[in-house]
Order: sequence, then structure tokens, then C-alpha cells
Amino acid sequence: MLISLKWLNEHVDIADITPDAIAQKLTMAGLEVEGIEEKHPAFSGVIVARVVDIEVHSDANRLLLCQIFTGTETVPVVCGADNIAAGSVVPLANVGATLPGREKIGASSIRGVVSHGMLCSEEELGIGSDNSGIMLLPENLPLGRELAEVLNLGDTTLNVSITPNRADCYSIIGIAREVAALFDRPLKEVSCELKQVESHIAEFASVKIDAPHLCPRYSAMMIAGVKIGQSPLWMRQRLEAVGIRAISNVVDVTNYVMMEMGQPLHAFDYELLAGGKIIVRSSQDGEKFVSLDGKERILRKEILMICDAEKPVAIAGIMGGDNSEICPETKTVLLESAYFNPVSIRKSARYLGMGTDASLRFEKGIDPNGVLTALKRAAYLIAQTAGGVIYNGCIDEYPQRVEVAQGIQLRENKMASLIGMVIPQEEVMRIFTSLGMECSRIKEGFLVNPPSYRVDITREADLIEEVVRIYGYDRVATTLPTFAAAVALPSGREKVEEVVSDVFSGYGYSQILTFSFINPKAVDLLNLPLADERRNFVVLRNPLVEDHGVMRTTLVYSALQTLRNNVYSGNTDLKLFEIGRVFFSKGIAELPREENRLCAVVCGMAFGQNCHFGKSPAGYYDVKGAVEGLFSALSLRNVSWRGEVTEPFLHPYRSAGIFVDEQKVGFIGELHPEVLARFDLNVVPTVLECSLDLLTELVQDTKKTIKALPKFPSSYRDVSFLVEEAVTFFAIEGYIAAANEQLLEKTTVFDVFRGKGVAAGKKSMAVRFVYRSSEKTLTEEEIKEAHERVLKALVQNSGAELRG
Repeated sequence: MLISLKWLNEHVDIADITPDAIAQKLTMAGLEVEGIEEKHPAFSGVIVARVVDIEVHSDANRLLLCQIFTGTETVPVVCGADNIAAGSVVPLANVGATLPGREKIGASSIRGVVSHGMLCSEEELGIGSDNSGIMLLPENLPLGRELAEVLNLGDTTLNVSITPNRADCYSIIGIAREVAALFDRPLKEVSCELKQVESHIAEFASVKIDAPHLCPRYSAMMIAGVKIGQSPLWMRQRLEAVGIRAISNVVDVTNYVMMEMGQPLHAFDYELLAGGKIIVRSSQDGEKFVSLDGKERILRKEILMICDAEKPVAIAGIMGGDNSEICPETKTVLLESAYFNPVSIRKSARYLGMGTDASLRFEKGIDPNGVLTALKRAAYLIAQTAGGVIYNGCIDEYPQRVEVAQGIQLRENKMASLIGMVIPQEEVMRIFTSLGMECSRIKEGFLVNPPSYRVDITREADLIEEVVRIYGYDRVATTLPTFAAAVALPSGREKVEEVVSDVFSGYGYSQILTFSFINPKAVDLLNLPLADERRNFVVLRNPLVEDHGVMRTTLVYSALQTLRNNVYSGNTDLKLFEIGRVFFSKGIAELPREENRLCAVVCGMAFGQNCHFGKSPAGYYDVKGAVEGLFSALSLRNVSWRGEVTEPFLHPYRSAGIFVDEQKVGFIGELHPEVLARFDLNVVPTVLECSLDLLTELVQDTKKTIKALPKFPSSYRDVSFLVEEAVTFFAIEGYIAAANEQLLEKTTVFDVFRGKGVAAGKKSMAVRFVYRSSEKTLTEEEIKEAHERVLKALVQNSGAELRG
């Protein structure tokens, strides 16, 4: 909103305050000043002069030869306007003066007569649109003085950004209240002393409100005998300074008071109001109305209309109609000032696409108690600028009172806790008083009654904001919080995920992050059977794209998609891993079950195209090694890899389930050839997926236990024995553990043989047994006895046959 400082000075004395100081204060108080513009007249060298004598030019009947007194001398000036006479005070552009869009004025010969300057119209001076004749100035102006100086034509405007809650600041007086409070200066009263005739308005007009919920208050006054014409220069300049185009004196007054006081008004040509009646009602669905801009509007129900006895004459709070507008022939004016429901005006303006200066103020919320004040101010100004007489009294229909907040309690301790400092009671009282609020002391603080124009103040926090913004945010001391911030320790899952990231990154894997949404067809691509839980999707109601229609139940699909995109781009040597969540539907009534998973996928060369490592393909054992490193870092024991548990999308003979303490925690394996074909891959990836939730439950402590280096040497014995083909080394380890031999440190299988000398259905397994004591060096006899106990338990429990 544009604010004229010249206009502002009429309401609060700011003559000694710089525009920058005002802008800084307003901005710090929450009304950001986005720009400051100084406006100066576009002319120079124009002075006040008087016409002494006029005679017709001897060589041109349409030209006048005027003798102009400048205050010090009389000069001849040729003029073509006929609206001046001897004694008229006029603007004279002296020789050397400059005018907008013209070259410098010089002495020129016009039909043989030298003209020493030029008499100017408003348009030629650039201060108005009137070009009908020479601008006539007040007779009391001092002759010879610069016109710009005596008319005080210079001005400075502030472009203020008003926040949506500050409806009271959409006016000059609203900003004046702020400036008065910020600089601790008194407000000047607005003059509106009415001189009314005996005739009473009730004899000529009436108001009926049929929709009081939409129009709680409607007031009207009448001015008769007006003469429609141009507004005085000072009014036109002020309107133009704030961005309003001058139209005519009566219409300009309504705009002037709206900008000055924040109360929109409307002037009707009384002679065009059927029956002299005003009826405020809701519109009918499909009703038509032609507004002032000449456009036909098709209305819907509940749009508030101002009507006379026969027809609608205005859309309430938005725009008048062309059937009752002020025109040059208007003699009697019915002046409207009302309070309309803000929500109703906002909805109607949006529906009709008619955002106006009036609707903006009504929808923000105007002062319900300022309706009459603005009405009287406008009637006063119309009488001053358009003549006429004001009928006695006014119509003020107020069927539904507009409630304003009263008796808001402000606690001093609450204010201190929110602001962070204690503001003296006297200062708080001064601030409230300067803002027009009634304030009294109570036991716990203050009891405050906001003025009716402050519709934004309804609670204690609003009062605290008022105090601190007028007191000055920059005066609030900087303090540190007194409470101790609690340190958020990582959860068990977060610790496990951190270990996973460290281990897999250390093994050369790159972490990826994919969407939690996948294609519903993913389960078919992965060969998942109909009864598989992973078909139990959470379906999105409004997916961004069709391929992201459901939430994932496995990370494998997303990992394979990422791998395929990289392979298609020529990047075939890949080691990728992702930590993410999967989601399983539990029906519409319940939230889905969420699980945290680890997924890894590898393909191509284990070390890329590196001459130091040769062509070593990445596959099952690379991923298995990374998982073993992870389990070691998590201190997980009793890990087994079982080939009898497979996934439908993995190769049946090149995959395994991963078990910890007999509990399945994941799977690993090469991709099934059928699935490989569906993904159109020319590389064979190995896939891993583990449940991080299960691993977190199994991990007792992510801290590593460090043992001292052994003081005594170890001894080992290698044994080869025959077992059935189905017997796994995991089972062999179980049989050995059953012996509970204290001196046995570890066992390792170092060879498995099938072929010549080994019967069909059996395999030869070579195992190394390592023995050590933490207390002494073992003797040969002690090692022999321990070894025999272990072998005896192994043979008895497994049916193994020792080989020679």
C-alpha cells in the first residue's frame, strides 16, 4: 500500500522525521516498507503571477495579449485560453523555465508580438489532467514565488507491505496510529463539522436489511444540490499519490475517505433510486447485474446485493451498478457506509473475479464502530468540494451487533516468558494507551480493551506481540536457553545400520537410495507365488506415476532396477547396497507393518578392470564374505548357510538361506534364469536381503570384545573322513561342539572331495582341529587325549568314517 507522507503529516506531526527513520521504525514494528519514492514536480521556473490587463491580439482574434505582473515587473505574454480575466492569479512559465515533454521556454514572437513566457494549464504542468484552460490559482498566493513551493507539490511515498491480519493499517490513519505510537506523538483529529439543513433524511429515504447476518450495519446520509465537477488539486494529488485515479468530486471523496480511514463508501444518484429505498438482500441464483465497469455479472445465491424498490443497484462491498452511478447531471447524492460480513465479501469477490480496493478492506474486516465517523467525514468533504446541503440526521440500521474483543487479561509472567525480558509496567501502560487501548492494572498484570478497529487482537499472545513490537524487537536482550538439552543417543537399530554402512562401504559397495514405491507388477517379475506375503501391498490412492502404484514389500526389485539402469549405461562392474523399509498391508483400518531391511546386489568383476587383481568375477562368495564380515562386526555367532531354503527368484542350486541361532534372517543367491530374462539382463547378479530388525534383536552389544593375544602356542591335527552327501559342515560343527572339549579352539574345513575312491552319495571332508590352553603349553599326550575325545563324539553322532 502506498502512503503519502504529506497526507500522513495531516494526522500525526512527522515534519521533523526523515522518511528513512519512519520506514525503519515501521519495518521493525512488523509493517515492512518495501520502498521509498520521492516525487518532485516535473517542471521548474514556474512562478505565481497575476493578470493585469488583457486585449485581443491585433493579428489573431483567437489569441490574447496579456500583461502579467510577476511581483517585480510586468511582462507581455500571448495566450490562447479564454478562461482568464484581469485579476486572475495564474502560473507563469518564465523565460528559461522547463515543462514536462517540452523544450526550455524562451521569448518568442507570435504573430509579431514577443511573448515573455507561457501561461500553463494543469496538464501542461504535469500535475493534473485538466487542459480546458489556464490553471487558476487562489488569489491569496504570494506573487513571484515558485509554484511548486507555494502549492507544496513535492511528496514522498512509502510502499508498505501490510500483513493479512492488520486490516486497520489499510488506511492513512491506520499507519498514522502506528507512527504516533512508535514516535510517541499525538494523533490529530479529523475535521468533519457538519452544517445540516432542517429537512430530515427520513422524509426522503429508507433502509431495510433483509440479510442481517451478511450486513449487520448499514448507514446513509443525503447531500442535495451538489455540482459534479473536478476535485480540488490537493485532493487529486493525494489520491494520485496513493495510486487512485481521480474521477469527479463526489466519487473522489468516497475514495479519499476509504484511503484515509479504511472505510469503503459508495455514492448513489438519489434520483435513480426507485422509491428512495435501499433494500439489502441476498441475490437469487442466476440473477443478472451490470456493474460500473459495464460487464454483466451472473450471480449465485448468497451474494449480498444493495437494491432499491425495483432493482439491484450495487454488489455490496465490491462494486456499484451503472444504473445508479454518479454522473454530471447528478444533483442529490445518497451516501452509503456499511459493515458487511468479511467471509461473505471474500467469497463473492472470488466467485465474481472482482477484487477491488473496497472488497479488500471489507474481507479483511473493518471497524464496525467507524461506519458513522467515515460517513460524516465523507458528507463533510462532499459539501466542501461539490457544494450542496446535508440533510439533517442519518439512517443507521444496526440489527445485529458486531462483537469486538473486550477484557483480555495479560499476565506479566507470561509476557516475560515469551519475550525473554521484563518490560516495566509504566512502559506497557504507555504502549497500550498510545495504541488506543484501554488498559488497567490487575493483580497478575493488565486488563486490556482493544479498540474496535483492531480486529486482529483477540487473545493474550496478541497483546504481548503489540507490546514487544512497539517497545522494539531490537531492544529485546539476547539470552541463552536455561534448560539443559538432552542428548539423543542412537537406538539399537541405528547402531546396527551404522555398522552395516561401515562394513559394506569397506568391502567396496556403494550405497543407493530408491523410492519406497514400486510397480505392482514387480511381484510377477520376481516369480512370487500367490500365497507369498510379499504380494500383500499397500496400494496408493493417488500415485504420481503408474510405476509407483504400491509400496514395496522387498528391496530386491528396486535394487535390480538400479542395477539394470547402470548396466544399460555401460557400468557393468557393480557392488550396491541399500538400507530401507518395506511395508505390508494390514487392511484399510490399520496402519501397515513396517520392517527394516538390508539389500545388496553385485555383478561383473569384483575389482573392476584392474590389472593387479585380474579378471575375478563378483558373485556369491563376495557377498557371503561381506555378510560374514558384518556378522563378525556385530559379534553374531552360530551362523549357518542353508541351501535347502531358497527364494522363487533365485537359482535353486546357487542360493542359500542365512540363519543365526536357527532363526532365518535373510537369503543370498544368484538370480534365477527366468527372472534374469524378464529383467533383460546380460549379466548374472547375486542378491542379498537381510532383516535388520531381526539382526538388531540378535545383537546384544555392537561393541567389540577384544581378547588378549594368546601366551601359549597352539597345535593342530588334520583329519579326513567320509560323510553322507547331505551332511553339511554346519552339522559337523554341531557334532563337534557336542563334545564340549575345552582345549579345542576352532575347527576349519579345508577340503571337500568327491570322485575316485569315494563311494557315490558320499563325500570326503578334511577338517583341521586347533588346540590351545590359556594356562600352559599342551603336551603331546594332552593333545592326543583331547583329539580322541572329539573324534569319538563326531563319529558316534554323525556316522562319519575316518579315512587312513
